[in-house]
Amino acid sequence: MSKLEVDKIDPQSGTALEIGSSGDTITIPSGATLDASNATTTLPANVVTTDGTQTLTNKSIAATQLTGTITPSDGTVTTAKLADDAVTLAKMASGTDGNIISYDASGNPVAVATGTDGQVLTSTGAGSPPAFETLPVGGITQADNWRINSNLTGLSYPGADITANWERADSTGQGSNMVIGSGMSESSGVFTFPATGIYLISTFWEIGATNHNDPYIQVQTLVTTNNSSYGIAARNGQGLTKYDSSTFITGSMSNTVIIDVADTSNTKVKFYFRVSGSNPTLVGSNTEGKNGVCFVRLGDT
Repeated sequence: MSKLEVDKIDPQSGTALEIGSSGDTITIPSGATLDASNATTTLPANVVTTDGTQTLTNKSIAATQLTGTITPSDGTVTTAKLADDAVTLAKMASGTDGNIISYDASGNPVAVATGTDGQVLTSTGAGSPPAFETLPVGGITQADNWRINSNLTGLSYPGADITANWERADSTGQGSNMVIGSGMSESSGVFTFPATGIYLISTFWEIGATNHNDPYIQVQTLVTTNNSSYGIAARNGQGLTKYDSSTFITGSMSNTVIIDVADTSNTKVKFYFRVSGSNPTLVGSNTEGKNGVCFVRLGDT
């Protein structure tokens, strides 16, 4: 093997210089440095460099060669350009603790806002992301029972609102009012609801009259939705057979109605009676439910 020692090699003519021939192997020994930092280097098309911007087409790259930012030529990243299971949690953008990723009506990713303690994730229907919502309270949340606590007399013929002698009923022997929730409030016979919802109103009545042939009694449940004008929600009546004009005769009845209390300030209820007889009397008691009404909230409005 011959050895050529020179400080510089220039082309004999022109600017092209060829080292070796096709099939030859040019070896740079270990420890030597090939410095081309100030030159333009042209590499084969299948060689990928780590400098500058590279256009990659059907080329395999080892993971150790990937540094910096890699951008597809069309500026987009699609599932076709990503390997399965390639995106890790570390590669996702930061978010808010407790948020959940969903999609909006346009199919775009959206973060579902974090709920509060005790809320659950519920569907809000097609075209809308789910949401954290509070579950409705199960069971009966309001129940109350009122009665006339003593005979209500001196009522004018043919009828009038029942405005006096009301009390919340208690259970005999228990010494406490039987109520669920905050209960109804009453003022001059007008009842105000403690919460919105669908309510069942059941009434029971015992009414008497004297000194009239074939006396007739009727009780009406009146409801307002504007805190002003009342309409009849339920009514019933019955005729009494009078055997002696001097005898005080009583009759009993009941009625039931379901109403929607959408606004507790405007939706209220009161009760009205009609009697075709003298000395009409509502028979009351502070130990028994002879005249009264039961309110039960069945569910949401």
